[in-house]
Amino acid sequence: MEKQLSFEEAMEQLEVIVQRLEEGDVPLEEALTIYKKGMGLSKLCHDKLKMVEEQLTSVITENGEEEFSIKEEE
Repeated sequence: MEKQLSFEEAMEQLEVIVQRLEEGDVPLEEALTIYKKGMGLSKLCHDKLKMVEEQLTSVITENGEEEFSIKEEE
């Protein structure tokens, strides 16, 4: 069973994948495999950020302060 990656570990792996794909000398089948892994890592990072945003919102609103939100870029 694979351990859950931290946000930082996932970002590091994602950076390596992006560098490899940008080099352009990866065989097609391998490129597809690492692209899929990269998409999974991207989703993991997005989900972790969303969870932290929800936790911050909860903490801020519990303290009676204004609602906190992060607008997603279009």
